[in-house]
Amino acid sequence: MKEALIFSQRVAQLSKALWKVIENDIQRWIKPFNLNINEYHILWISYYLNGSSISEIAELGVMHVSTAFNFSKKLEERGLLQFLKREDDKRNTYTQLTDKGKEIIISLLESYQREDNDLVSASLPLRNLYGKFPELLELKAIIRNINGEKFMDTHEQIFQHLEKDFIEEKVK
Repeated sequence: MKEALIFSQRVAQLSKALWKVIENDIQRWIKPFNLNINEYHILWISYYLNGSSISEIAELGVMHVSTAFNFSKKLEERGLLQFLKREDDKRNTYTQLTDKGKEIIISLLESYQREDNDLVSASLPLRNLYGKFPELLELKAIIRNINGEKFMDTHEQIFQHLEKDFIEEKVK
């Protein structure tokens, strides 16, 4: 009991501290594009999955379905996202980035500055010591147990796609 309580409280405090840094890093990065964090996640997921349902966006963006839908509607109003029905699935609504939405994602990637990212700066000593950023294997295992195999598989698919498409010279 004591060990479980201490573990859960330690993870809660550490994740809250880490999220605050990540949230500030993301907000600083996306501010010039007039996006909030939910909109950023929706664009990111839609881009790398090349269209996705609102429920997939909610699951992968770790947000409520109504949040995913409402912010997707705002992105649609700005001409960054469009809603579609698929011929093979008329029940679900799917999102697809417009050309303008794709341009925003590409511009975001091109504007990334690692020196403006506090999380990366704090992780550089580990990268310098071990030759790579931390892989977070234990954290991934916990999240896999909470959110399931599909969540983690899709998460990995998105980042494999990013690695394949990433051009280091353009995004420094």
